[in-house]
Amino acid sequence: MKKRLGFLDRFLTLWIFLAMLIGVGIGYFIPNSSNFINSFSSGTTNVPLAIGLILMMYPPLTKIDFSKVPQMFEKPKLLTASFFITWIFGPFLMFLLATIFLKDYPEYMTGLIIIGIAPCIAMVIVWNELAEGNRELTAGLIGINSLLQVLFFSLYAYFYLKIMLPLFGIKGLELNITITEIAKTVGIYLGIPFALAVVSRFAIKKYLGEKFFNQQFIPFVSPITLIALLFTIVVMFSLKGEMIVDLPLDVIRIAIPLVIFFAIMFFLMFFVSKKIGANYRDAVALSFTASGNNFELAIAVSIGVFGINSGQAFAGVIGPLVEVPALIILVNVAFWLKKKFFKSFDS
Repeated sequence: MKKRLGFLDRFLTLWIFLAMLIGVGIGYFIPNSSNFINSFSSGTTNVPLAIGLILMMYPPLTKIDFSKVPQMFEKPKLLTASFFITWIFGPFLMFLLATIFLKDYPEYMTGLIIIGIAPCIAMVIVWNELAEGNRELTAGLIGINSLLQVLFFSLYAYFYLKIMLPLFGIKGLELNITITEIAKTVGIYLGIPFALAVVSRFAIKKYLGEKFFNQQFIPFVSPITLIALLFTIVVMFSLKGEMIVDLPLDVIRIAIPLVIFFAIMFFLMFFVSKKIGANYRDAVALSFTASGNNFELAIAVSIGVFGINSGQAFAGVIGPLVEVPALIILVNVAFWLKKKFFKSFDS
């Protein structure tokens, strides 16, 4: 990937911000552009966004040696730390941040809480790839998180919105979300690229050989990740370009707790994993898995329950708009941490 897209890699942060500006410009200056993009939707799934996300995740998934995934269970301390920080500490941290910063904006607060109970299972693959983390560990973690999300998302939603909010003096809510709805979202954004990657990896190796796979196929598909990432950013920002310009203070209100969340989760997981013996590649995989969120599920749930024009849906959409630049910065931070803390370690 670096040989084919060296120039793009070198200035990736710049391209990210340019893509954001282009998206906002399209949404704000071109009338009905968001309506046009939303016309390519099926239920709560925006087809262009789904295509962008699937294409973005496909190349990194093809590079995963799935035979090595079970090796993650040889590191019980790392898995235990990941589970506790991602599933216990993380949702509670987002709940606290939402109630502290957005108590006077109950719709945004609710949207943020919904984001917090959905750990990332998609974009983390891209951030981990860019930061040169452990692909196999990442694949194993997102597999576990996907299953836990299907099983426990509804329970988490009930606990935080119905039980926890009243304990903080805020009127409770109740969401009726079925396992089927969650499984559908997980299936689209993770299942499709995962299945394509598995089939293509094994088919190409079997019929064209491992040499062709490593020297021809991987270099050919690798640039798709960054191109699809930039396309996805343009689409996401164009959908809410007008609102971003018209409601800049609301965007900032939602962004502040999100940025705090990303930073705390990333650094906490990074240094906890280093403390218990993780090398750089494992620490990065664990850190991005903990710090990201499944905004696709959060947006789908918010639109399905509260409506597309609700404050909850707006908070959900602002989520990835904040996550993309924040985690791109954390990719660069990861490389700085590698130089500072892993000079004498196996990375």
